[in-house]
Amino acid sequence: MHPETHLALHHSRTADLQAQAEAHRLAAEARAPRQELRTRVGWTLVELGLRLAAAPNGPKPAVA
Repeated sequence: MHPETHLALHHSRTADLQAQAEAHRLAAEARAPRQELRTRVGWTLVELGLRLAAAPNGPKPAVA
């Protein structure tokens, strides 16, 4: 293969990879708020579970 053609193919592939990386970065940024909400809801549920587990001694619910 001619060196000039080989270099042109490398430049083309590099441009394609950079475009894919940019698209992936933009998609990841668009998902970020959802992940943050998911994390906050998860930790809220953990906190709620810990509060329920540490509830004062009272009538215990029947476990089936």
